[in-house]
Amino acid sequence: MSIVIAKQLSKKYVAGDITVNAISNVDFTIEPASFVSFVGPSGSGKTTLLNMIGCLDPPSGGSLEVAGKDVTGLNSNQSAIFRGENIGFIFQDFNLIPVLTVFENIEYPLIMVQNWPAAKRTKQVEKMLEAVGMHDQGHKYPSQISGGQKQRVAVARALVTNAKLVLADEPTANLDRKTATKIIDLMKTMRDEFSTTFIFSTHDPRVVKNAEIIFKLEDGELLTESNNQGGDHE
Repeated sequence: MSIVIAKQLSKKYVAGDITVNAISNVDFTIEPASFVSFVGPSGSGKTTLLNMIGCLDPPSGGSLEVAGKDVTGLNSNQSAIFRGENIGFIFQDFNLIPVLTVFENIEYPLIMVQNWPAAKRTKQVEKMLEAVGMHDQGHKYPSQISGGQKQRVAVARALVTNAKLVLADEPTANLDRKTATKIIDLMKTMRDEFSTTFIFSTHDPRVVKNAEIIFKLEDGELLTESNNQGGDHE
């Protein structure tokens, strides 16, 4: 079963007499455990599309199925519950909570959405810390770790709820080349280990190079879909 199915999906924003067609009747499917990039210039609709898949922004038309559920008509509360159970997010500015430790930042989704008992939360967070190579950094605060380490924490936080799908909006934008490459490799490793689907909105050619499927957007329209020959496996 495809993890994302979009049919004639559209998004319009209305401000007074002005209507902006951010996404115009696009069709696509994304398979489980894939590494996918939406690419295109600024204003092409990449982030809008990611926000609809992430149930942050409702579609204006068409249909959208995510993780086996039709999310087209979900209200805000239903969307929040669905996101918490099925979707992880990674942002370019990390979005870590500065007053929480690394451990607590990763644990946060389990408390807010999953409501796991403490012992189970601890075991799951320790598993994620180990997976992203941060097992000895859990006591530190975001201000005490590097940008690359912050993004490792963000990856762990995105996966801690056993998310089926992770959406990453420009996840390497604030990282240097060497660190960005390490983060991309980490996400591919996590995909292989946990069979999680990663979908990127990006300008970064390093991310695009590693994507297995590339969707090219321009002016809210899906121009092409291409197979990147299984991504880069050098």
